[in-house]
Amino acid sequence: MNIPSDLKYTKDHEWVSIYGEIATVGITDFAQKELGDIVYVEVETLDQTLEKDAVFGTVEAVKTVSDLFLPLSGEIIEFNDNLGSTPETVNADPYGKGWMVKVKISDASQIEELLSSEDYKTLIGA
Repeated sequence: MNIPSDLKYTKDHEWVSIYGEIATVGITDFAQKELGDIVYVEVETLDQTLEKDAVFGTVEAVKTVSDLFLPLSGEIIEFNDNLGSTPETVNADPYGKGWMVKVKISDASQIEELLSSEDYKTLIGA
């Protein structure tokens, strides 16, 4: 299972990549494997400012729909439009082309609350 050490993680199986005040968010390799074939990603919160742990969208697989939780408070400034036509990219490349949203972070202190790759491995028993 792929768990890159340069990313941060949440207990809800999202990954976070931080560059300055912008966080890129997606779901982990573990999450996409648990969900199975992803057929739809919906994010209707573009240009909205949300609190940490708020639902920012949903991911739909063949057998289930799961909420996506925002790992850091901030404004959703970008949605990966490619997921509209090719949601299966999340399965194929969850840490690359399968990213979901970009967030302008409003409270940088929350970064410290995210999990390291080692902590995430412990969480999922990897």
